[in-house]
Amino acid sequence: AEGMAKFPPAMKGAQGLLHGGDYNPDQWIEMKDTIWKKDMEMAKKAGINTLSVGIFSWSMLEPEEGVYRFEWLDEVMDMLHENGIRAVLATPSGARPAWMARKYPEVLRVNAQRQKELFGDRHNHCASSPVYREKVQKINTLLAERYKDHPALAMWHISNEYGGDCHCENCQKRFRAFLKDRYGDIETLNRSWWNSFWSHRYTCFEEIESPSPIGESSSQGLKLAWRRFCSWQTVDFYLHEIEPLKRITPDVPCTTNLMSTYPVINYFDLGKVLDVSSWDNYPQWQGTMEDVHVAENTAFKHDLMRGVCGRKPFLMMESSPSSVNWHEINKLRRPGTVTLQSLQAIAHGSDSVQYFQFRKGRGQSEKFHGAVIDHEGSEHTRVFKEVAQIGKRLRDLGCIAGTAPENKVAVVYDWENRWALDESEFGIREKNYERTVRQHHPALRRAGYGVDVIDQTIDLSPYKVVSAPMSYMLRGDFAQRVRQFVEDGGTFVMTYVSGYVDGEDMTFLGGFPDPLRDVAGVWAEEVDVLYPGESNKFVYDGRSYHVHEWAELIHADADTKVLATYESDFYAGMPAVTRHPFGKGVCLYVAARTSENFLKMFYEKVCAKSGLAPIVEQLPYGVGATERIGDAGERYTFLLSYLPVIEKVTLTGRYQDVETGEEVTGEIVLEPRQVRVLRKME
Repeated sequence: AEGMAKFPPAMKGAQGLLHGGDYNPDQWIEMKDTIWKKDMEMAKKAGINTLSVGIFSWSMLEPEEGVYRFEWLDEVMDMLHENGIRAVLATPSGARPAWMARKYPEVLRVNAQRQKELFGDRHNHCASSPVYREKVQKINTLLAERYKDHPALAMWHISNEYGGDCHCENCQKRFRAFLKDRYGDIETLNRSWWNSFWSHRYTCFEEIESPSPIGESSSQGLKLAWRRFCSWQTVDFYLHEIEPLKRITPDVPCTTNLMSTYPVINYFDLGKVLDVSSWDNYPQWQGTMEDVHVAENTAFKHDLMRGVCGRKPFLMMESSPSSVNWHEINKLRRPGTVTLQSLQAIAHGSDSVQYFQFRKGRGQSEKFHGAVIDHEGSEHTRVFKEVAQIGKRLRDLGCIAGTAPENKVAVVYDWENRWALDESEFGIREKNYERTVRQHHPALRRAGYGVDVIDQTIDLSPYKVVSAPMSYMLRGDFAQRVRQFVEDGGTFVMTYVSGYVDGEDMTFLGGFPDPLRDVAGVWAEEVDVLYPGESNKFVYDGRSYHVHEWAELIHADADTKVLATYESDFYAGMPAVTRHPFGKGVCLYVAARTSENFLKMFYEKVCAKSGLAPIVEQLPYGVGATERIGDAGERYTFLLSYLPVIEKVTLTGRYQDVETGEEVTGEIVLEPRQVRVLRKME
């Protein structure tokens, strides 16, 4: 039947799109008779149907060791249910109480300088601490047992924004065990890290310490291994947290809120154990044409957060309905910006719009952070009125829930590749891997294509075009799967600084990009770096394009077509862009860092030659297009204007506006920051 969702609801018992946010009723417990009642009234007026509770409530739930106070949370859960609001109930490990730090100092982290940190802030606990693990599992078990049958419980919010590392002795022991499990014996580790360099050979695992500015700080093998360990430890701790929840409430999904490209955790690894991915979205809107770049950056992050959990709908767990309190410049959202921010998330696959925070607190560092309910406390504020309008639109768009993009184009963003590049010492100190991928992603989107963001472990077969900028490290079986992808007819795009090292950060010896040299049809001999203000050029398809920062010197094989050559310097005339057939497919190689206008034009041609049609042809600058597809094949097209001015879009085919029901064809006008949601008609 038409209108069926492709995926089940993200939350237990949820229907339609979710609208809510972080709610901290325990901060208002002394005024609960007035504030809590008012909160529920305001939630109904704003169309709020879900609220996250208990995120930082450990000291209220367990004010003293072994003394539990759940009565206030009972009242909150009952209140939410009575008002038709689904509860996202958090485990409180994101900020543990002071009594624990005082009584059990081992729960405190030790920094890289080997200094024990004091109690304070958030997430300053040691994930290896047996005491901390015991305390976390105890309170999580009590929460699950108490609320397992509560009708408001819809999802578990595990901790909050996991992050950081610890260098205590417990962590050192776990790190050594991690290394022994990975390498088996110390000689294999020595060979894998090239430890004959500087006489750094170890004779046993007990000699290994985590990287430190007062100790080993130059071993790239050690630093890469430590990053892998810290990421693994986060996943391990998450699994430890959810064990009682999955055992006691197996039908309640679990998530934790991610932070887009946060460098410490490989979210693709964490995503494998999440029921649904969720993330905290805080773009710095400016109210000018610069918002086009802000929106494109945010679009990349939405696509990444959808990708880490397997291309299914995700949740926007946090976003600010007004200015935040922690940017260097905390500018107000212009009218319509919160709506654009919210519907952009839906357009890229989110099944929720959630805010931080629901009500502004009176004290501490977040008292001026944006919220649905202001200190003034009424529904008459500009922000509340816009949030209420968003609530109405989300109700009207309820048919979108559970649908998802089915993109045929992917961009590779790989955390371990980033770690290796960050630690590498050649060329430019700042490699800007993330920025590079974020240039290729919007270039494809400006050409009108939906884009998935994947890493090197993800299956390539669903795609026709895969771009892997700066794939310096080729780890695992990625090179073999790329080879198969191209042989089977896929189009693969490579760039400068690709295929230099293996999964242990050891250089290949057969000429870069060695494992894919015959697929790419080029040999990368050297790479030049350009000083700021210095540039080169190449001509592609009759137009000249600037080269900056990176210019790789490559040699093309006899059957490789050279599409562009450098114009100047001693490597004038050498290939800059190439195309090489391999099997049924093709590999394109872009040897230099170029401008965004080149990438857009380049990808338009690449995708067209691959037989792909854009979602919308000839998109104007500053207008985005995405598509979500339902179980019965129904197609929902989102048109998003990121512009402060009116723009026009020309459609081919017939559409119906999902919210108004009107038929839409031909040229349509988009008002500033407007979002239209259209259903494709036969």
